[in-house]
Amino acid sequence: MAAAKPQRTPQEVEDIIIRKIFLVSITEIANSNTTTNSKIVYLELTAAEILSEGKELRLSRDCMERVLIDRLSGEFAGAGDESPFQYLVGCYHRAHEEGKKISNMKDKNLRSEMETVVRQAKKLCVNYCRIHLANPELFPSRGSASTGANSPLLLLIFAEVGGGNVFGGGGGGGAKSPPGFLEEFFRDPDFDSLDKILKGLYEELRGSVMKVSALGNFQDSLRALLYLVRFPIGAKSLVNHEWWIPKGVYVNGRAIEMTSILGPFFHISALPDQAFFKGQPDVGQQCFSDASTRRPADLLSSFSTIKTVMNNLYDGLAEVLLILLKSQDTRENVLKYLAEVININASRAHIQVDPITCASSGMFVNLSAVVLRLCEPFLDANLTKRDKIDAKYVHYSNRLKLSGLTALHASSEEVIEWLNSKNPAKTGATNQYNDDQKRLQQSQEASSSGSNADELSNENSARAEKTKYSFICECFFMTARVLNLGLLKAFSDFKHLVQDISRCEDALSTLKAMQERTPTPQAELDINRLEKEMELYSQEKLCYEAQILRDNTLIQNALSFYRLMIVWLVGLVGGLKMPLPPTCPMEFSTMPEHFVEDAMELLIFASRIPKALDGVVLDEFMNFIIMFMASPEFIKNPYLRAKMVEVLNCWMPRRSGSTATATLFEGHQLSLEYLVRNLLKLYVDIEFTGSHTQFYDKFNIRHNIAELLEYLWQVPSHRNAWRQIAKEEEKGVYLNFLNFLINDSIYLLDESLNKILELKELEAEMSNTVEWERRPVQERQERTRLFHSQENIIRIDMKLANEDVSMLAFTSEQITAPFLLPEMVERVASMLNYFLLQLVGPQRKSLSLKDPEKYEFRPKHLLKQIVHIYVHLARGDTNSIFPAAISKDGRSYNDQLFSAGADVLHRIGEDGRIIQEFIQLGAKAKVAASEAMDTEATLGEIPDEFLDPIQYTLMKDPVILPSSRITVDRPVIQRHLLSDSTDPFNRSHLTADMLIPDDELKARIEEFVRSQEMKKHLSLQSTKATIQTTNGETMLID
Repeated sequence: MAAAKPQRTPQEVEDIIIRKIFLVSITEIANSNTTTNSKIVYLELTAAEILSEGKELRLSRDCMERVLIDRLSGEFAGAGDESPFQYLVGCYHRAHEEGKKISNMKDKNLRSEMETVVRQAKKLCVNYCRIHLANPELFPSRGSASTGANSPLLLLIFAEVGGGNVFGGGGGGGAKSPPGFLEEFFRDPDFDSLDKILKGLYEELRGSVMKVSALGNFQDSLRALLYLVRFPIGAKSLVNHEWWIPKGVYVNGRAIEMTSILGPFFHISALPDQAFFKGQPDVGQQCFSDASTRRPADLLSSFSTIKTVMNNLYDGLAEVLLILLKSQDTRENVLKYLAEVININASRAHIQVDPITCASSGMFVNLSAVVLRLCEPFLDANLTKRDKIDAKYVHYSNRLKLSGLTALHASSEEVIEWLNSKNPAKTGATNQYNDDQKRLQQSQEASSSGSNADELSNENSARAEKTKYSFICECFFMTARVLNLGLLKAFSDFKHLVQDISRCEDALSTLKAMQERTPTPQAELDINRLEKEMELYSQEKLCYEAQILRDNTLIQNALSFYRLMIVWLVGLVGGLKMPLPPTCPMEFSTMPEHFVEDAMELLIFASRIPKALDGVVLDEFMNFIIMFMASPEFIKNPYLRAKMVEVLNCWMPRRSGSTATATLFEGHQLSLEYLVRNLLKLYVDIEFTGSHTQFYDKFNIRHNIAELLEYLWQVPSHRNAWRQIAKEEEKGVYLNFLNFLINDSIYLLDESLNKILELKELEAEMSNTVEWERRPVQERQERTRLFHSQENIIRIDMKLANEDVSMLAFTSEQITAPFLLPEMVERVASMLNYFLLQLVGPQRKSLSLKDPEKYEFRPKHLLKQIVHIYVHLARGDTNSIFPAAISKDGRSYNDQLFSAGADVLHRIGEDGRIIQEFIQLGAKAKVAASEAMDTEATLGEIPDEFLDPIQYTLMKDPVILPSSRITVDRPVIQRHLLSDSTDPFNRSHLTADMLIPDDELKARIEEFVRSQEMKKHLSLQSTKATIQTTNGETMLID
């Protein structure tokens, strides 16, 4: 029977475990070929020290640290190329393995003792890892292990978070962190011992994603960043890093993007960027080159990949910020960073953005997606947290620079006066506010550091009640600014890109057409250049589509935020109730205009993206639009109110393709009550926008209003509301609406018809091939461009003219009274006569075109509508004033036009009853013309004082203008006031209720007319008597 194995003492077990962990020995090592033995190092000096102390030659926990220091400090042949860090991590790993074996020991006391030894060994390994990484010169590194440029700790973190080596080789590939090592490494509460190491890690992570695009390998670095900030010490170190918010005189938006720790992470994008800063691989080149020849499935795959990758980035960065914001120790620095990024990039709101001094669109779109994720907790369906948003933040917070932004209604002087009235003792602070605002308006350039931004409105913030704004309030206003500079700016850039593509396509087609006629080498070069431009434009467009347009989650999150925005703004005016308060509350009036503009832009953009509005509740947006679209006392900018109409235009059922939006118009209480009224009011208001382009702008805006009104006319409830408004506002807003509708119709049709004549001349030039070829190339190019330009102008003007005439036709069928008012009837008649002359008069053949439909020119349909308006007004003319008004028009009226028009109507198949009524109206107008001539003859020479000084016609209702004291006929001046609320003789302000009746002159005119009629009557009687006498005498003679 074999002898029993001798039982080892605890000291012996401890010695064995320590030797195994640290791969050391203090006794001579016998030669062995085993791998483990070859790595064991004999610590001769340590052994000598132990013996000199009179201790047994055995390793124990008491000498464990001395053993480790000696092992790290010495030069040992058996150590190989292993670096100190790799050795220490290996020791930790071996300690972990020994710990697993110890857990199987039966002797509880021994197990407990040995577990303590292992724990102490692990702690020593971790501590000396920290010491080595913070002071790498302390322990010698050997061979190739010391040449790695990247932190070996970072490689372990990458392995821990599931990635490989993002640096593409070098220093410890395949390294794996022993279980528990990293947690223990970063759990140390001593900030100073880890801060230097962590800051180095953050700098390496930042460098690893520098100039990386959406297709690059950034995931590992992002996961590593997230891993580090989950440790409180990692979060603290990050926000205290000197590159958290870079400081310096020359720091700008782009510098923060490229040099701050988080900046390069936010720069990762699929969107186009300035060439020097562009991330690699190039997304446009790799995914969308020669897109027109690619299979749709390939493009869809690219879209899906980019969307997935970007959402992973958004989620990761949102989680990083959320962790930092949850801690009181780090929240303030995060808010400072976000505020600095926003403030220093304020000029991104400009139309032209400098890519050298401003952060990229990619960064701000990413930031938009991230801050929207931070808002999710307070974007619940009932918006229960909106009372946490404090309007005073705009004026009193020193975090964001909001004071220089254009307000919804208040001027900068009004804002200052209002703030003064709230804090009369703090006028010095208000002057500071004024200075701040001037500085912002003059330069819009952000300061070089966060501290400067704080100083800028220090006094201003001091005069507030030192309010501590809630995180919800801070997050709300920061998100509004980020979206303005980010997502909404990207929408604008995309829109301009599409316009550039359209212009490029037009230029390319023109060049190709010219090249076919007359080939030249220069034209060939220009064609090649444009084709290359088109390819780049196409790639950029698809990149925008991939990252933004195809990401419905991003769009819907933004819509949820702006739903909160408009509900909160409605709360500032007292909530959802109409009519609005008589005066606009200053809290609302002083809010930045872009809060509303961005909401409208987003709705327009989202309405054009398939399925983007699915499931989105639009009722609150509809309420807001109806409340404010016709309220210049609340929202001053007419273009912003016009944008609201554009939103409604996108929601029309036939345009949106969705029946869901129909309920917004046909089942929405506020809509049924106020929509038509407010659209008519806005149609009038938009005549004077204050812009130098107001004349042309109004046509586009009224085009949107006209399309909406045409749709609403077909909805019975809205049509009834329309008729009621026409009755109530017969001499108010409805008359103004009608006046501008007629003005526009005349201008647009006249302009279109004149342009058609010009176009025909150009066509004739170009069709004369021999003569055309003799002209210089440059002249031909210019004439060709002019031809295409004229084509576009005719197409647009004719479309708008058709809309206006159509509206006159369908409204006049049921609403005739306003058309027949004294101040309007002659204007209407002149317009109809002019159109009739153009369409059936002697020059109608000169308007014939080869392809009239191409230019939206439909003369037959236009004639039918003109005739319908004549007939509708004749039916409603109970006082028979319309025929006289028709015949009074000295410019276009001719009784033969009615018979010529009837002939054309017969040929094009118009309803016989309409033709008959039209002929009868012509006959009445002819009679009225004859009667007017008789009246003119009766009155003879009229005294000048009885003539209207504007039209030189006999006044019937003279009135005195209060400023110039000139007397005019009431219908004439009222017609003038419909378009211009000034005295025509001195341009002073004038309204209809300011007119002073001149009763004395009116009586004299009436007396003059009576006396002239009496003279005529007596003259007729005298003539009749003379004739009778003469007849009697003849009879006597006979």
